[in-house]
Amino acid sequence: MTDSHRPPDVDRVAASRRAVAARRARAALKKDIAMRVVSPQDVLARSADSADAAASTLRVTEFLTALPAIGAGKRDRVLDELRISPVKRLGGLGARQRAALAEWLDSRFPPVRPRSGRSRLLVLAGPTAVGKGTVAAHIAAHHPEILLSVSATTRAPRPGEIDGTHYFFVDDDEFDRMIDAGELLEYATVHNRHRYGTPRRPIEQALASGRTVLLEIDLQGARQVRAADPSATLVFLLPPSWDELVHRLVGRGTEDEEERARRLRTAKGELAAQSEFDHRVVNDTVAEAARKVVDLSEAPARYPSRP
Repeated sequence: MTDSHRPPDVDRVAASRRAVAARRARAALKKDIAMRVVSPQDVLARSADSADAAASTLRVTEFLTALPAIGAGKRDRVLDELRISPVKRLGGLGARQRAALAEWLDSRFPPVRPRSGRSRLLVLAGPTAVGKGTVAAHIAAHHPEILLSVSATTRAPRPGEIDGTHYFFVDDDEFDRMIDAGELLEYATVHNRHRYGTPRRPIEQALASGRTVLLEIDLQGARQVRAADPSATLVFLLPPSWDELVHRLVGRGTEDEEERARRLRTAKGELAAQSEFDHRVVNDTVAEAARKVVDLSEAPARYPSRP
């Protein structure tokens, strides 16, 4: 190629940067699939949209091996069974291949099936550092018609936390007494260290008076509430990405490195349980996530619902 036909240096640099950015986007997407931050069905749907380059340009082989418990051997058997070439990218799948892959995904990774109807008992759960407390606090500040339940915990207060406002801080003996007296709707040991529980009486009184109640609790507690009251609406709060979840956990600076590692291991297991919930909400911005959570309750609408 002569100098007159060679692309300008600035164009080559820009192209190289775009290629690096595209590789990073695909790597981040594969991590999100592996950590279950995003469902494989969502990725497949997004791949049909040319605006989502990461999903569209992801090779089907990379997509399948990013799925939990899918190795190279299983991947190749699936591709053979579905008659999909290993060189295909998700965005390049034909209608038959896309339908076959979607059916296989639904059989292997059952999607969340939103339940019909709403409840005045709303449960918000999700992995560590996803921002459950921040979203719940935003709802409490902007929707006084919704009672935000205050949990009891055996852990020490963090800077700025007020007893009776953020938590009821109790010792182990008092927590044992509350359990024995049947005063807790649910309780659990979180991160193998501290215990958390929801006092029963304020919830029962609020529901009896016709108010909506929001519980911001962990996965174990959500399961207990579902067992105690099957009509409760369970909402799982998701981070925008796994990397963002790690960033939030590190950024809040309330745990040491060992504790952060422990919480991230727990988060992986919590994300794997999201199919047990009635709805999923991504906490990209606090105000929007809070709006979506409120819209899933029976609380009186304070603003028009949007899709």
